[in-house]
Amino acid sequence: MRGPADRAAAGNAAAGPAAVGDRRVAGAAAPGTADLVSPGNGAPLRSCGPGLLSDGERRWPVVAGIPWLRTGREELRRRAVRRMEEGDPDGAALVLLADSDDWWDGPAPSPGALRAALGAGTLREAVGLLGMGRVGAYFLHRWSDPTWLAVLALTARHSPAGLPVLELACGAGHLLRELRLRGHRDVTGIDVVFAKLWLARRFVVPRARLVCADVTAPWPLRSPGRPAYVACHDALYFLPRKEEVVRRALAYAAGGGVVLGHCHNSLVPGPVLGLPLSPAGWCALLPGAVCYDDADLTRAALTGALPRPRAAGALTGCEAMALVSVPPPPPGYGPLSPERPVPGRPLRPNPLYHDGLLHWPGERWREEYGPGARAYLPDRVGLSRALLADAAVGRLTPEVADLARHRVLLDLPERW
Repeated sequence: MRGPADRAAAGNAAAGPAAVGDRRVAGAAAPGTADLVSPGNGAPLRSCGPGLLSDGERRWPVVAGIPWLRTGREELRRRAVRRMEEGDPDGAALVLLADSDDWWDGPAPSPGALRAALGAGTLREAVGLLGMGRVGAYFLHRWSDPTWLAVLALTARHSPAGLPVLELACGAGHLLRELRLRGHRDVTGIDVVFAKLWLARRFVVPRARLVCADVTAPWPLRSPGRPAYVACHDALYFLPRKEEVVRRALAYAAGGGVVLGHCHNSLVPGPVLGLPLSPAGWCALLPGAVCYDDADLTRAALTGALPRPRAAGALTGCEAMALVSVPPPPPGYGPLSPERPVPGRPLRPNPLYHDGLLHWPGERWREEYGPGARAYLPDRVGLSRALLADAAVGRLTPEVADLARHRVLLDLPERW
């Protein structure tokens, strides 16, 4: 049974879509909503008021420029829509920030902490107020971990090459930020947790297109009508119905390419969460894909060497693997090289270092990433004033470039 807001949406939808500009106003509709469809009934979504979209049967909120299109959360949708109808985008944000995915087992943040998060000045302050725990540590220190180096090497080897990019389970937008820094403008991220996307919008990659939806449900994004680049890193092993997700990714890519990074191997014992597969199982999802050992990709990022593809049979002992179905870049297209810093971008000392000494951000992070990170993060560093001055203006002297490659110096968001 539909409530008043949903009945009103059915009438208002007949008026047609409102023009959507590139506005950064709280509660305003996000740019690029013309190709969105309802995950409920598949109808095109049309603007029906500030921060609201309609599919003719129900309304969906757009908060902080992020369309919220989750299924199975009807009461949450109604509450957020009601706040937007009342002209209270902050109230709608508080409703959605309290939501999480089905894997999360940590305590919910208090209402006071959520409200304080709306005024947070930095990523680390917001992560703390949102009570993100181990996920927050992962986001704050993603730029330092070995799996991130593997993402960079894989993206350098198999780049979007000018194609529109869709990242599934994009989290706080780390890869989208790297692509934007290197000139890619058509980048979209989709994730099931609004709080992660809100962090991306607020602190990490403000100008990316972001959509809150479940990729295991009907996708609210229509294919761009031309080849695209679809990536999913460090997340697919968590998802049920993997075959369906990859099938949709291939259809969306329309011959462009699909990249599946850091897929955990079920044959290797260890404290891995989620629903991992064997290498043969992963390869069955993406027949004909080029495969890599994740550890080889990390080493490639550190050395600058090209990663070496592996047959599925040679990956039975690897902890995680990557699969790629991306054609070679067009002739004349330069390498993306995201494993190297962008010249002119300010670099800062890795916040894992305090007074020159390496400190892990927690026991969980140390156990999961510490063994690999020790291959490139020294226990102690001494950075001269002259070197820090070069790094601060993005002057890539050989020493600065080497420290950046080894993650001692990082290109962090301005308000990290």
